[in-house]
This record gives sequence, C-alpha cells and structure tokens, in this order.
Amino acid sequence: MQRPHIGITTSFNEGEQRLDLRYVQAVERAGGLPMIVPMLKDEEAAKLFAGMLEGLVVTGGPAVEDGLVGELPDDISPADPIRVASDTYILGAFLDARRPVLGICYGMQLANALRGGHIFADVETQMGGAEVHSQKRGGTRHTVHVGPDSLLKTILQTDSLVVNTRHIQAIKTTGEGLRVAATAPDGVIEAIESTDGSFVGVQFHPERMGKAGHPLFSYLIERAAGN
Repeated sequence: MQRPHIGITTSFNEGEQRLDLRYVQAVERAGGLPMIVPMLKDEEAAKLFAGMLEGLVVTGGPAVEDGLVGELPDDISPADPIRVASDTYILGAFLDARRPVLGICYGMQLANALRGGHIFADVETQMGGAEVHSQKRGGTRHTVHVGPDSLLKTILQTDSLVVNTRHIQAIKTTGEGLRVAATAPDGVIEAIESTDGSFVGVQFHPERMGKAGHPLFSYLIERAAGN
C-alpha cells in the first residue's frame, strides 16, 4: 500500500527547527509517510512544497497573535515571525485547497485566525468561569465533551475524552467555515472542524495520548489517501 506523504511542521528556536518525535511516530503508526516541513521564506516555494504532500499536521507551539483579543501574559511568548510566515504559507495553501489538515494546539489556533476567528490571549483571566488549562500553571488532565453532530464524534467514536492540558490561549470565536466540535466542562473550546471535513483542530495534544489520540491521525491519513 502506498503511504500518503504527510507534512509535519516544526518549532523554531534560536535558528534551529525542532520536532518532538511523537508527532512523527503518530503519523507513521497511522500509515502515513512523515515529511518534515522546512522553514521557507518564499511563498511560492512553500506552495510548491505543499503540492508534494497529501496531508498536513501543524504542531503545537508558542502564542498566536493574529486575531488576538487582549495582551499576552508574561508566561507565554509569541511564535517566531519566521515560523509564523512559513506555517501560514503551508497551512494557507492546504486550507484554500480544502486538503486534509490536523491542527494541534497552535496549529488549530493559527488555522482559526487565518479564517478570521479570534483568540483569547489568556483564557483563564478573560473568559468567565474558565479553569486553569496550562500544565505549567498547575492544570491537570480533564474531560472534553464532543459535539453530538460533529465529525469529531465520528472520528473518536465517543461523547467524551480525557485529554492533557497544555494551553493558555483559547479560541473565542471560530473563523469562516469552521465550527466548534468539542468543549471542556468550563465551556472552553477544545476542538474545531471545517464544515467540509478537510480540517480538524484540537486544543490538546493527541500525539501524547497513545491509543486515545490515534484516531485523529488515522482520519488524517485516510483523507490524505483519498478514502
């Protein structure tokens, strides 16, 4: 069986691209061929690279500033402009063509911003009733409620899921063509999806969740393979 080529974006720190191996392993385990996305400064080059791929994973990262509501707190830094530009080119090409994307944390937030959505700079202080969702602030694992009519429910085959807690920002309003797919008990948006099924974004980190997170990668590979 031919494995679809799945691009995986990386972090960018002090001039170096870095990638948690768990992203690669999750894509490979699901049947995809992982392809590390380089940081490209030229939009045309980025689009050409995107054309070599059948699917895309946009990984977690620092703060998203597009569509930001409020000011970033001291304990989160904005993403490097070099990464933001490269990710925007690659992700934008996929979103515009409605090709399969899995956005994780930063990846979900960036896609939402590119579609005109807005994001809380610090959901804990800006959204009434929000609990701590940051592990470094003392947050713990929590349950998310999956929308009954969502694509996410079809993917996960469950109404609820226990997830990790690793974010300070959170989506306030969804962008064009996107809808809420899951929420935390306090109402914080934990997943979004496109109405056509080409994009799924989660606030948690499925690559760190073993078998529980595997269906998200399997769905991406199935879409990328044209199934």
